[in-house]
Amino acid sequence: MKFPKELLNSVYTNLIKLRKIVEKRISSLKLQDPFSDPDRLNDNAASDTEAKEESSHDRMEALEKVLKRNLEEINLALIRIKKGTYGKCQNCGKMIDTDRLAIKPTALYCVSCERKKEK
Repeated sequence: MKFPKELLNSVYTNLIKLRKIVEKRISSLKLQDPFSDPDRLNDNAASDTEAKEESSHDRMEALEKVLKRNLEEINLALIRIKKGTYGKCQNCGKMIDTDRLAIKPTALYCVSCERKKEK
Protein backbone atom coordinates (compact mmCIF):
# COMPACT_ATOMS: atom_id res chain seq x y z
CA MET A 1 0.00 0.00 0.00
CA LYS A 2 1.24 3.48 -0.86
CA PHE A 3 0.12 6.99 -0.09
CA PRO A 4 -1.74 8.90 -2.82
CA LYS A 5 0.59 11.07 -4.90
CA GLU A 6 -1.34 14.26 -4.00
CA LEU A 7 -0.86 13.56 -0.32
CA LEU A 8 2.86 12.88 -0.76
CA ASN A 9 3.25 16.10 -2.76
CA SER A 10 1.63 18.02 0.09
CA VAL A 11 3.85 16.34 2.69
CA TYR A 12 6.92 17.00 0.53
CA THR A 13 6.03 20.69 0.16
CA ASN A 14 5.44 21.05 3.89
CA LEU A 15 8.74 19.34 4.70
CA ILE A 16 10.59 21.70 2.33
CA LYS A 17 9.00 24.68 4.12
CA LEU A 18 9.86 23.19 7.51
CA ARG A 19 13.45 22.60 6.38
CA LYS A 20 13.81 26.29 5.45
CA ILE A 21 12.46 27.35 8.84
CA VAL A 22 14.88 25.05 10.68
CA GLU A 23 17.81 26.27 8.56
CA LYS A 24 16.93 29.89 9.38
CA ARG A 25 16.72 29.07 13.09
CA ILE A 26 20.15 27.44 12.98
CA SER A 27 21.61 30.51 11.27
CA SER A 28 19.93 32.80 13.78
CA LEU A 29 21.28 30.79 16.72
CA LYS A 30 24.80 31.00 15.36
CA LEU A 31 24.50 34.79 15.25
CA GLN A 32 23.20 34.92 18.82
CA ASP A 33 26.00 32.77 20.18
CA PRO A 34 28.32 34.98 22.26
CA PHE A 35 31.27 32.85 21.13
CA SER A 36 30.65 33.95 17.53
CA ASP A 37 32.06 37.40 18.34
CA PRO A 38 35.79 37.35 17.46
CA ASP A 39 36.46 40.35 19.74
CA ARG A 40 35.25 38.34 22.71
CA LEU A 41 38.72 36.82 23.17
CA ASN A 42 40.30 40.29 23.50
CA ASP A 43 37.75 41.41 26.09
CA ASN A 44 38.87 41.35 29.71
CA ALA A 45 35.36 40.79 31.01
CA ALA A 46 34.58 40.07 34.62
CA SER A 47 34.34 36.43 35.60
CA ASP A 48 30.55 36.65 36.00
CA THR A 49 30.26 38.01 32.46
CA GLU A 50 32.47 35.18 31.21
CA ALA A 51 30.31 32.64 33.03
CA LYS A 52 27.17 34.14 31.50
CA GLU A 53 28.71 33.97 28.01
CA GLU A 54 29.72 30.34 28.52
CA SER A 55 26.25 29.46 29.78
CA SER A 56 24.64 31.19 26.79
CA HIS A 57 27.05 29.44 24.43
CA ASP A 58 26.22 26.03 25.95
CA ARG A 59 22.51 26.75 25.58
CA MET A 60 22.91 27.85 21.96
CA GLU A 61 25.01 24.79 21.22
CA ALA A 62 22.36 22.46 22.69
CA LEU A 63 19.58 24.14 20.72
CA GLU A 64 21.62 23.96 17.53
CA LYS A 65 22.22 20.25 18.09
CA VAL A 66 18.46 19.61 18.39
CA LEU A 67 17.74 21.69 15.28
CA LYS A 68 20.43 19.87 13.28
CA ARG A 69 18.89 16.55 14.32
CA ASN A 70 15.49 17.84 13.16
CA LEU A 71 17.03 18.94 9.87
CA GLU A 72 18.51 15.48 9.33
CA GLU A 73 15.14 13.85 10.06
CA ILE A 74 13.46 16.16 7.53
CA ASN A 75 16.07 15.38 4.87
CA LEU A 76 15.67 11.64 5.47
CA ALA A 77 11.88 11.94 5.14
CA LEU A 78 12.30 13.81 1.85
CA ILE A 79 14.57 11.03 0.58
CA ARG A 80 12.02 8.39 1.61
CA ILE A 81 9.30 10.26 -0.30
CA LYS A 82 11.48 10.27 -3.44
CA LYS A 83 12.30 6.56 -3.02
CA GLY A 84 8.67 5.62 -2.46
CA THR A 85 9.27 4.26 1.03
CA TYR A 86 7.72 7.14 2.99
CA GLY A 87 5.23 6.01 5.60
CA LYS A 88 6.61 2.48 5.99
CA CYS A 89 7.96 1.45 9.36
CA GLN A 90 11.69 0.88 9.05
CA ASN A 91 11.47 -1.96 11.55
CA CYS A 92 8.46 -4.07 10.63
CA GLY A 93 7.64 -2.70 7.16
CA LYS A 94 4.00 -1.97 7.98
CA MET A 95 2.43 1.37 7.12
CA ILE A 96 2.77 4.04 9.80
CA ASP A 97 -0.60 5.36 10.93
CA THR A 98 -1.52 8.58 9.12
CA ASP A 99 -2.42 10.26 12.43
CA ARG A 100 1.13 9.63 13.62
CA LEU A 101 2.57 11.01 10.38
CA ALA A 102 0.32 14.06 10.67
CA ILE A 103 1.83 14.79 14.08
CA LYS A 104 5.38 13.77 13.20
CA PRO A 105 5.89 13.65 9.42
CA THR A 106 9.47 12.47 9.92
CA ALA A 107 8.46 9.34 11.87
CA LEU A 108 10.52 6.27 11.02
CA TYR A 109 8.61 3.69 13.04
CA CYS A 110 5.02 2.73 13.69
CA VAL A 111 3.77 3.30 17.22
CA SER A 112 4.26 -0.34 18.19
CA CYS A 113 7.88 -0.48 17.01
CA GLU A 114 8.62 2.94 18.50
CA ARG A 115 7.44 1.70 21.91
CA LYS A 116 9.60 -1.41 21.62
CA LYS A 117 12.58 0.73 20.62
CA GLU A 118 12.16 3.04 23.62
CA LYS A 119 12.19 0.14 26.11
